[in-house]
Amino acid sequence: MPITMEIETLNNSFSIRLLSLFKRLNAVVFYRIAFGVMMALSIIRFWLNGWIEKIYITPSFHFSYYGFEWVRALGETGMYALYIAMFLSAIFIALGFLYRFSSIVFFATFTYVELIEKSIYLNHYYFISIIALLLCFIPAHKQFSLDVKFGITKPLEIFPRWMSLALQLQMATVYFFAGIAKINYDWLFNAMPLKLWLPTKTNLPFVGAWLSETWLAYLFSWCGMLFDTLIPFFLFWRKTKYLAYAVVVIFHALTAILFPPIGMFPFIMMVCAIVFIIPIQQEKNQANTFSLRKFLGFAPSIFGRVGIALFVLHFSFQFLFPFRYLMYPKDLFWHEQGFRFSWRVMLMEKAGMATFHVKEKNSNRIVAIRNSDYLTQQQEKQMCTQPDMILQFAHHLAWIYQKLGWENPEIYVENYVTLNGEGSRLLINPSVNLAAEQDGFSNKKWILPYNIEQQKLVGAL
Repeated sequence: MPITMEIETLNNSFSIRLLSLFKRLNAVVFYRIAFGVMMALSIIRFWLNGWIEKIYITPSFHFSYYGFEWVRALGETGMYALYIAMFLSAIFIALGFLYRFSSIVFFATFTYVELIEKSIYLNHYYFISIIALLLCFIPAHKQFSLDVKFGITKPLEIFPRWMSLALQLQMATVYFFAGIAKINYDWLFNAMPLKLWLPTKTNLPFVGAWLSETWLAYLFSWCGMLFDTLIPFFLFWRKTKYLAYAVVVIFHALTAILFPPIGMFPFIMMVCAIVFIIPIQQEKNQANTFSLRKFLGFAPSIFGRVGIALFVLHFSFQFLFPFRYLMYPKDLFWHEQGFRFSWRVMLMEKAGMATFHVKEKNSNRIVAIRNSDYLTQQQEKQMCTQPDMILQFAHHLAWIYQKLGWENPEIYVENYVTLNGEGSRLLINPSVNLAAEQDGFSNKKWILPYNIEQQKLVGAL
C-alpha cells in the first residue's frame, strides 16, 4: 500500500474516532476538562507575568472585602504554595483524578486568593469561583476520568439534566445581567465609555481607521447590550444555538482584540459556552418525557429534596443579588454601592485623585499623606474612585498613626473624581472624619451626590 494511502487511512481512522468520542462526550464532562485546562493555563500566565509577587507579596497593605477581613496574604512561601495547590488541583480536575477533593481544593484556594485583594476585582474571577463551587457538587468525573480508570468511582452512563442545566444557567445569568446593566442612558445614548475607549485603538490594522468614528461607538454600544441580553435565549433554543455560538465566538474574539486588559475572560466564555451546543446523546434519550426522577438522576428522597432546595437557593441568590443596588440612591456608577458581584462589565470610565490629611484631635498636628508610601500604583488607582476602599485606607492610616503615638487621629480626604468624561467633582465629603465612619451595607451618607447642585446643598448644610 502506498505511503500516501496509509497516511490517508490513518487520518480517516483518527477522524472517525475523534467524531465518535465527541458524540459520546457529555457536556458536563467536556466542561470539566475545558475548565481545568483553562484554569491551569490562566495560573501559568499569572505566575509568568510576576503578578503573584506584584499583587500579593510586595504590597504592605491589602484592600479586603467587607466581612472577609480575616482573609490575609500568607507571605511569599504561603502564596506560592497556594498557587501550586491551585494549579495541581486544576490539572487534576481536567484529568478527573481525585476529582471531589481536587474541585474543593481549587474552589477554596482560588476564592481565598481573590478575597485577599479587592483592587484587582474582576467579574470573571467571581464567575470562576461560582463555577468551581458548582463543580464541587456535580459528579463530572463519572466519564473519561482517571477516577473511573482506576476504579475510584463508578462510571455514569446517563447524566441527569440538572447538571448541565446548572452550568448553562450560570452562564446565562452572567450574560443577561451584563445586558440589562447596559440599558442605561450613558451607554445607549451617549455611547459612553466606548466613545472614549475606541479612538485609542486606531493603531490596530484594518479596522483602526474606523474606530475613531462616533457612529461606531454607538453601534458597538447597542450591539453589546442586545448581545448580552438576548444571547442566553438563543443559546438555549435548539434551532438557533449553533448560530448563537458562532456569534459568541465572534463577539468575544473582538473584545479580546479591542480590550486586552480583560485578560482570559473572552476565551473562558468562548470555551465554556460550548456546554450549550455539544451533542449529548444521554440527555436526548431522556428528553421526550419529563420526570423528576430523570431530572435528578434518582428517585426523590430527603437527600434529593435538599439538593433541589440548594439548587433553587443558589439561583435565587444569583438572580436577586444583582438587584441590591436598588436599596441605594441613584447614580450607581458614582457611589458604586451594589456595583460589584452584579455582572456589570466595562460600563464606565472613572478616574480620580485623593489627598488624605491626618489630624490629631487635641493638638494642631496635621500631616498630608503621600499615598504611594503605602499603596501600589494599581491599589491607588482603584482606591481613588471607590468609596469603600477610601474608607478602608483611611482606617489603615488611623491605625498607623495610633501606633506612632497620635491620640485619636482623624482622617479627612479631598477626593476629586471624573466619570465618563464629565468634569471632575468631589466624591467624598471633605468635612467628614472617615476614621469615625464604619463600613457596612447601609447607605454611606458621607458620599456626596453626583449632581453638582446637590453637592453645594450638602456643603451648605
